[in-house]
Amino acid sequence: MLDYKFPRHWPSADELPDSDETPVDNELQELIPGLLKAILLILWAERMDWFFGIDMGIYHHPDKPPIVPDAFLSLGVERFYDEELRPSYVLWDENVLPSFVLEVVSPNYRKEYSTKLEEYQALGVLYYVIYSSRRRRKPHLEVHKLVNGKYELQPGHPVWMPEIGLGIGCERGSYSGVTREWLYWYDADGKRYLTPEEQVKESAQRAQQESQRADQLAQRSDRLAQRLRELGIDPDNLT
Repeated sequence: MLDYKFPRHWPSADELPDSDETPVDNELQELIPGLLKAILLILWAERMDWFFGIDMGIYHHPDKPPIVPDAFLSLGVERFYDEELRPSYVLWDENVLPSFVLEVVSPNYRKEYSTKLEEYQALGVLYYVIYSSRRRRKPHLEVHKLVNGKYELQPGHPVWMPEIGLGIGCERGSYSGVTREWLYWYDADGKRYLTPEEQVKESAQRAQQESQRADQLAQRSDRLAQRLRELGIDPDNLT
């Protein structure tokens, strides 16, 4: 929760634009956050205390433009508060800072490693995550954690975020028909959570295996019944 008490007369989310109206630079800035949200919608399907925003404005002052990350995650807020959903994320309405912010670096570099890092640090966002698949000599994924008011780059991969209860990492996979490196959520043991497509395939494979086992049991039963008949025993009248 935010300690600062915002003035009550400040505008509500319905009165503010939903973003800075700057279009994303490429499709990955939509697909990568979209995959993370799709996994959460299954993983946290029963939870109603979280919100994952994509290309949505975070308002911290009514007279200043919003900060618009590619994605952010807030915990301890209403997932839905009316049927119109959120038009934007207004701190003096929500009273909860995002715990996690993601920036996907595009060909049109927009100061993700400098100015934006300083903005999220000043705002007090706990985890600031930057992803760039174009980097050659440095890791594609950086996870910065706010420690004593300053961001510290976190080691390891994937990076576990205990305050959120999720890990974040990247690896090759397939999503929306595209095979490449994607961002995924991980558990505390570093095991990757499945995508919706993978879960459907896994469920289908389990159903097929169960069907095969049922067929095998039926065949064994038929063979046993036939053997009993050969021995002069009626398997239908066994007591």
